[in-house]
Amino acid sequence: MPLVSAASIILQVFSYSDTSKILRVLTRDYGVQSVIAKGALRPKSRFGGVLEPFTEGTASFLLRDARDLHTLTGFELLKSRQPLGNDLIRFGGASLIAELVLRVGSEERDPALFDTITRALDHIEAAEPAMVESIVLAETWSLISHLGFAPALDECITCGRSIEDTEEVSFDYTAGGVRCLECGTGLGGRVVPAAARTTLRRLVAGQPVKLERTPAHWRLLARFLSHHVLEGQTLHSLDFLAETMSDVE
Repeated sequence: MPLVSAASIILQVFSYSDTSKILRVLTRDYGVQSVIAKGALRPKSRFGGVLEPFTEGTASFLLRDARDLHTLTGFELLKSRQPLGNDLIRFGGASLIAELVLRVGSEERDPALFDTITRALDHIEAAEPAMVESIVLAETWSLISHLGFAPALDECITCGRSIEDTEEVSFDYTAGGVRCLECGTGLGGRVVPAAARTTLRRLVAGQPVKLERTPAHWRLLARFLSHHVLEGQTLHSLDFLAETMSDVE
């Protein structure tokens, strides 16, 4: 039962009994782990009030082989990211990133994933108000790409021909990418203008784009995730974002 320390981001928190918390954390060296912070809900807890979602720091815990829940012994705070909780769309976007990692993450060491999530949360927190949705979309697509599920946007998925920047294409989210119009005829894909494909390519590359209208982008993201990443399921955070943005409009 070694005591280990690792750079960590808290993805999810829930109470356990009247005095403790269970955390789902993404660590740089041990992937996604579940830890229990005993006594964390007590007024004089040694953890103070730092064990909240999206907080980053160094977690020390007793790593037990063949156990799903480890004991947290300390947490050295690096970033609290409290501003994420002060804005519903920022909070929803950060929750989307966290929930996606929890759905598909593993206990395997993946420093690049840790850095991707750190960057995503920092960018969402620092985003100008007019760019929050675009940055959430870009960081989510970038994470999807890191996980190996990026849509094919540069070549026709049927004939393999490179798509010119000025071409319209047929996007088939169930097939995972675009077809040239010659191959896409009659196959049920949606025709996408060249400019829209360029925007999606930038988002998948993690580059935010100023968007006049976002509903179509959110629908595409939800459908793509459900079909290719979540085995037909959805994410609570996406539902929360949809409801929040509907209220804002």
